[in-house]
Amino acid sequence: MLQIDLWKRVLIWLVCVTGLLLALPNGFYTRVEQSNDAAAEIIAKGDSPERQEVVAQWPSYLPSSLVNLGLDLRGGAHLLAEVKVADVYAARMDALWPEVRDALRPERDTVGSFRRQQAPDGQIRLKISKPDGMSRALQILRGLANPITTLTGAGASDITVSGSGDLITVELSEAERLASDDRTVRQSLEIVRRRIDEVGTREPTIQRQGADRILIQVPGIGSASELKAIIGTTAQLTFNPVVGRGSDADASAGVGNKVIPSLDEPGTYYTVEAAPVVTGEQLVDAQPAFDQNGRPAVNFRFNTSGARKFGDYTAENIGSPFAIVLDDEVVSAPVIQSHIPGGSGIITGNFTIEESTHLAILLRAGALPAGLEFLEERTIGPELGQDSIDAGKVATIVAFIGVLVFMALSYGLFGIFANVALVLNVALIFGFLSLIGATLTLPGIAGIVLTVGMAVDANVLIFERIREELKAGRGPARAIDEGYSKALSAILDANVTTFITAVILFAMGSGPVRGFAITLGLGIMTSVFTAIFVTRLMIVMWFEHRRPKQIEV
Repeated sequence: MLQIDLWKRVLIWLVCVTGLLLALPNGFYTRVEQSNDAAAEIIAKGDSPERQEVVAQWPSYLPSSLVNLGLDLRGGAHLLAEVKVADVYAARMDALWPEVRDALRPERDTVGSFRRQQAPDGQIRLKISKPDGMSRALQILRGLANPITTLTGAGASDITVSGSGDLITVELSEAERLASDDRTVRQSLEIVRRRIDEVGTREPTIQRQGADRILIQVPGIGSASELKAIIGTTAQLTFNPVVGRGSDADASAGVGNKVIPSLDEPGTYYTVEAAPVVTGEQLVDAQPAFDQNGRPAVNFRFNTSGARKFGDYTAENIGSPFAIVLDDEVVSAPVIQSHIPGGSGIITGNFTIEESTHLAILLRAGALPAGLEFLEERTIGPELGQDSIDAGKVATIVAFIGVLVFMALSYGLFGIFANVALVLNVALIFGFLSLIGATLTLPGIAGIVLTVGMAVDANVLIFERIREELKAGRGPARAIDEGYSKALSAILDANVTTFITAVILFAMGSGPVRGFAITLGLGIMTSVFTAIFVTRLMIVMWFEHRRPKQIEV
């Protein structure tokens, strides 16, 4: 009756030993973390004796995965940013203007001459000299509209065109504005994530809140201002034709142009065409480098489409200046000396090495489609995190000791078996958390504390059932076997329903709720494993060794 095959015994102990090994690095957290960081630096920056010495702090033959500490435990920076979705409307209209201009040029006999007028952001207004051709102009411009592909905008067009007298207005439709807002926030979210990942921070929390806000929490970073420096720059790179240069910031630029300052020459302003030749969206790579004079610079490379546009423009405008514009500042305005094929080039300026590296990271990650306004920012110090860790430790230890004492007093030797299984249970939880690279937060610690309390439920059900079988006159072997087999259904029912709750919390929740759900779900699985398999194996091995005539539970 009390028989467990050899391969099952080996498998059970193998799982326990594996869990203990995976959990082991968390007992030497600082040492292992420093070793891992040094190993990452060797890959990124090259080998050195100092880094090798730090790597050697932890044996290479042991697992080195750690449970990541969340913002509330490790300290770090918290930002709540609002995406300025309206910024995109003006850019969309500037990009549409060349299409409008090219579409109306062949129809000058009908609509006459036309000129762009001043208009609010998100609109194009143009005046035609022949009002009689208004219907033809509207027909042509409405042909530039594209259908919206989102579910909410199905059947609608992206632009609306209207005319009155000799004035035509082109603007984004309401459905397109909603779709554009959603795209802008999604794109901003992805680019913020890429920028933070480039820096190599651990387990950041980056998620959307509401219609146009992004929550950013990065553990381990020095301050909120440091985090803002990484993500706050839009890093919009464009290549614009130069119309003129001067020293007056308020000079009239003319419709379709804009006046922007020079980054390297204070007091100098360039008038450039608002519609760029190529944008940073067509950039596929950017790396820090040095120019021919040994000064820090940034090499860049365009994709196929950008390379073709860049090459065609340089071939047609030899001898003309063009501006390299970064975030509405002219980084440089070289004169095109020759055709530049291949779509690669270099950005030079008065950069330091750190600035060129930072700029390359921003350009690689991509341009933010709109500016960010930081509504809330907090720097959470590691002292607060250490207090949280200490409080969590105390709570866990108190719960742990309380359960151990209760089980030992209530069930004697069998309670001690359950206590050994409980220790293995906690080790398995940390082992699996390390294996999947999960982030531990205060709610996660609460989940572990709850698991400690719940872990013995299965053993209590089994032991009480064994007591009943003994009272009914069953022999020791039969009572133990019946206790495990008859309590199994109740154990599975109770834990499956709790596990379903954990799954729902993980699927529907976010942030701390998910942290709680992960530790709770893992704790349920390890609790069932240790109760059904580990304690049973220990009892069977003890029974085979002692062969008692009677037992007390």
